[in-house]
Amino acid sequence: MNDCARNLFLTFFLTFFLFSTLVLSQNSKSEKQAIKTIVIDAGHGGKDPGCHGSFAHEKHVCLNMALRLGQLIKEKYPDVKVIYTRDKDEFVELYERANIANRANADLFICIHANAGSASAYGTETYVLGLHRTESQQKVAERENSIITLEDDKGAKYKDFDMSPDAIIGIQLQLAVNLNQSIRFAEFLQKEFKKQGRYDRGVKQAGFLVLYKTTMPSVLIETGFLPNPTEEKFIGSPEGQEKMAQSMLTAFIQYKNQTEGKVSDYTPVNTPPEVKEVVPDTSSVKSNTSGLIFSVQIETSETRIALNSSRFKGLSVKEYQQDKLYKYYTGSFAKDLDAAKNYKIELQEKGFQHAFVIAFFNGERISIEKAIKLAEK
Repeated sequence: MNDCARNLFLTFFLTFFLFSTLVLSQNSKSEKQAIKTIVIDAGHGGKDPGCHGSFAHEKHVCLNMALRLGQLIKEKYPDVKVIYTRDKDEFVELYERANIANRANADLFICIHANAGSASAYGTETYVLGLHRTESQQKVAERENSIITLEDDKGAKYKDFDMSPDAIIGIQLQLAVNLNQSIRFAEFLQKEFKKQGRYDRGVKQAGFLVLYKTTMPSVLIETGFLPNPTEEKFIGSPEGQEKMAQSMLTAFIQYKNQTEGKVSDYTPVNTPPEVKEVVPDTSSVKSNTSGLIFSVQIETSETRIALNSSRFKGLSVKEYQQDKLYKYYTGSFAKDLDAAKNYKIELQEKGFQHAFVIAFFNGERISIEKAIKLAEK
């Protein structure tokens, strides 16, 4: 069996195993446990600045959001112990970040980062430990892992870490319940970020060293792309950081309630991220948009195209009809034309060469000129 076939088989087996485990855990009272301790990890720090924009540095942005999130959680839940891997601008080794969480017997590990990339890259994404499925996911993990070269031993302690596909799948099988809970929390996070008008890049998997040794549900949040001026303006500002921290708090409340059995209407995750079946969204434009929304149109067709068609390359797309044509668009940017333009460039780089910005007002397609006038008001 070649490597590709073996990895495909292991991924299929892992999917089946996780589904079975999740179904059992959802019906088991033993899975209901109190969230008593969380560890919040502000990425980078000290001699490791992380990525940067024109004025904001990742290590400062992450620390601000981490400290604010911890404060919000303490205000909401005084009995929950909040531990920071760092609470100031200092360098902490990746290995030690995981050790802090493990020594504390933490119930949840939240790692906060900002993303690097092109000036047109946009949006938030949340990672759990797993196999990367795209080159971009691999690059994110490689960038975050590369800071081990700044450690005193130049990363020697990680030489025995087996990050091969077989090893990572083995860890996922051993810690299947933790992985299910990590995915669940990650989905709550992305849902809340989207409510803030952030572009949802999804829940993803990659081989992050900082998640490799944690023994509890763990996520790594990429809050935005600092090289993008619009992104930097948002997550580099106190207002944007407050919104992101508030979203993380709401996701934590939902996760805590569900884990402790206080919520019964949660729909279980049936498969790991990026293996889930795409369910077509057949709802109308009117039911999904209100106010002024900018989006990016990527396809026009005389015949209807399935929303989960491979032509859309995994994007979450919506459909509307105009002039007896079916038109398909993606992204939702409330009153933010610049963000939509940046996303258009990103889509063009992904192969959607004819992508262009469109606008809706209260569910009705309007001209860009009219949209600009409305935005100025």
